[in-house]
Amino acid sequence: MRIGLIGTGRIGSFHAGVLSGHRDVGALVVADADASRAAEVARRTGATAVPSADEVFSGGVDAVVIASATSSHAALIGRAARAGLPVFCEKPVSLDLPGTLAALREVETAGSILQLGFMRRFDAGYTAARERVRSGALGRLHTVRAITSDPAPPPAAYLSLSGGIYRDCLVHDFDMVRWVTGREVVEVYATGSDAGPAMFREAGDVDTAAALLTLDDGALATATATRCNGAGYDVRLELAGDLDQISVGLDDRTPITSTEPHGPAPAGAPWPGFLERFAPAYAAELDAFLKVARGELANPCDGREALHALRIAEACELSRRARRPVRLDEDELVTG
Repeated sequence: MRIGLIGTGRIGSFHAGVLSGHRDVGALVVADADASRAAEVARRTGATAVPSADEVFSGGVDAVVIASATSSHAALIGRAARAGLPVFCEKPVSLDLPGTLAALREVETAGSILQLGFMRRFDAGYTAARERVRSGALGRLHTVRAITSDPAPPPAAYLSLSGGIYRDCLVHDFDMVRWVTGREVVEVYATGSDAGPAMFREAGDVDTAAALLTLDDGALATATATRCNGAGYDVRLELAGDLDQISVGLDDRTPITSTEPHGPAPAGAPWPGFLERFAPAYAAELDAFLKVARGELANPCDGREALHALRIAEACELSRRARRPVRLDEDELVTG
């Protein structure tokens, strides 16, 4: 297959390495707004760098991978749809519901393929948790606790483009709550703190956030995130039922220390960040996309799945600002 990759930043560069070494990729064409960055990634991976996305689309590619700036996602998805090309896109489709809905309509009108990059769906721990929950091994699930903690804040310039902590960070946890439990979120109550670095206040964002989610069967889920977890990168999902309790992300690299006299020994070096922690999952989702593009596999995460997670994030942001519970069936969350 001849694959086009648009965007060669941190995640795009990683994708280039995976794609260039994949047995089913015969040629990789890369483009970036920063031509020198694209050229360097091409040199390192054996890909061909082209001046812009135009050359990617006119270059006879069989599928497109989008890892460019979020503001470009919706337009590139629409362009791929009109060209009849299967497309993999890093989340989100757009930073707002109207933009997301418009892009999804283009995909549906064209009858093309869109797979979204929720890589945790391909992580061994989350997959095993889903199987345990769905098998009934935990009994009636009553409590879910999702945690995402970054070791250090992102660059200040990134914050104004990210969409905020709910849309950019916790959206992965919202997707996992749905995917692992098989339930839908019906109401949220969210809050956040901007007591950390001033750049969060300046961007209208928060550095630490918490949300209480009510699921459609009455189970409760909490989702917390922070950009300032000095102990290290920490991503976990805990699920408790009336028969058993399990945890994803609890291993010898989890940056947490017990204060109990007979507790476990301190963990070793934590994961430095998401790319290292989820490297196998990122590779697996691209492998799945290539199979989807060839018609060998059903789409494991289409645009509508991403829309559900974004609506939860939108509801949390509305809840934080309005200081009230927000139901997912409120008009502005349904129609955008």
